[in-house]
Amino acid sequence: MSLKTLPSLLAALCSCGAGICGQAIAASPGTYPVRQIRFVVPFPPGGGNDIVGRIVAQHLQSALGQAIVVDNRGGAGGTLGTEIAAKSAPDGHTLLINNVSLAINVTLFSKLPYDTLKELTPVSLVGHQPSILLIHPGVKAKTVKELLALARAQSGGLIYGSGGPGSSSHLATERLRLAAGINLTHVPYKGLGPAMTDLMGGRVEFILTTASTALPLLKAGKVQALAVTTAKRFSLLPQVPTMIEAGVPDYEVSTWYAVLVPAKTPPPIIARLNGELTKMAGVAAVQQQFAAQGMDPAHSSPQQAFAHIQGEVERWGKVVKAAGLKPN
Repeated sequence: MSLKTLPSLLAALCSCGAGICGQAIAASPGTYPVRQIRFVVPFPPGGGNDIVGRIVAQHLQSALGQAIVVDNRGGAGGTLGTEIAAKSAPDGHTLLINNVSLAINVTLFSKLPYDTLKELTPVSLVGHQPSILLIHPGVKAKTVKELLALARAQSGGLIYGSGGPGSSSHLATERLRLAAGINLTHVPYKGLGPAMTDLMGGRVEFILTTASTALPLLKAGKVQALAVTTAKRFSLLPQVPTMIEAGVPDYEVSTWYAVLVPAKTPPPIIARLNGELTKMAGVAAVQQQFAAQGMDPAHSSPQQAFAHIQGEVERWGKVVKAAGLKPN
């Protein structure tokens, strides 16, 4: 065998799943990627994770020169799709996008089918966005104070929907419940897409959802916004007050998104992906796409992303325990 044929042979072995694939790519990172990439979104289509994931996947497809297929695997608050990614071959050909739910689920579920901090390696944070408190137009409340008063007046409280147990919408609402001292009835869905459908239909009364999910329905006049969850008002909805302005002290929540790979993915591949995501944050077209969704692009080193997620595990773990939450 000549040295000239060796790269082609290694690529062929990799495409058929040979065990030396990861080592081959690590030794020659310039060959990555050698085949189609699966981009796991652990929630159904239509929610913020899906919208952001498709923007990121589109950019990486152009940057890496290989087809990237978005694979929506919703269920169990994002744990089903996350498990698929965590258990995949660590060769850079399976990527995962996840959000704050990744950190919440560590405490919410007594036993996960994967170890969040050991079986996944963060590549980079990619963005942040506020959440918005939305109500069905039939709910007789014009402000957050009026909504909370309605909740106090009903024995079981108001009915709220979420993207599933452990989702950002679930925990953001539980923080509101604790802060306001009210009773609420939780209806979990397999993602924000179906939850929003039921909000429009009046089957749930309110949802705290990501800006990217809320904006299209607000523009269509199908739901109403009472507050945003960030410390400052949202530039795309300047007339809507923050939760703090609306009378809920110290309430501030934002959703972050990160790209991750299975643990033991070769460092050169992680570095390549991190570099492309860092470039992405400065691409004008991506910035415009993010801005349209109420997103601020972000980038970080893998180490910074890991530290952020580790801190979020601790932060949201306290909320889960204080609220006495268990998966529905």
